[in-house]
Amino acid sequence: MTRFPLMVSGFLMLAALSAPALAAGPIDCELRFSMSGWSAFYKHATGSGTVTCDNGQSMKVNISAKGGGLSFGKSEIDNGIGKFSEVYNIEDIIGGYATAEAHAGAGKSASARVVTKGPISLALSGKGRGWDLGVAFGNFIISKP
Repeated sequence: MTRFPLMVSGFLMLAALSAPALAAGPIDCELRFSMSGWSAFYKHATGSGTVTCDNGQSMKVNISAKGGGLSFGKSEIDNGIGKFSEVYNIEDIIGGYATAEAHAGAGKSASARVVTKGPISLALSGKGRGWDLGVAFGNFIISKP
């Protein structure tokens, strides 16, 4: 009879060790990128970057921005940075983000915007050069190369 409690406690310990880990909290991820593009009513920009997270995960990505509106210009961003919120796994960042922007610039310029995909937000900022003027709506897309 004294073996039964010992067997039960051993079984419970084994079950606890083999159970999947509970989901951890959100991780901090950052996008470093460069991109260039143009607009003439339709806005299109492409680029590439690297996402790194504080849990050690890293991923090379392609990025593109597409949309329409009253927009004209040509621009380039070097050494842009983006900060993600509500990411639980680096794979969560892949996909299309909704965006809306108003922009105006000539020569050297700086820009900042926030794009969203469900609960995930991405705050982007960067410095670049070019000229642009307008209002545009569309998608900011992150994909694997």
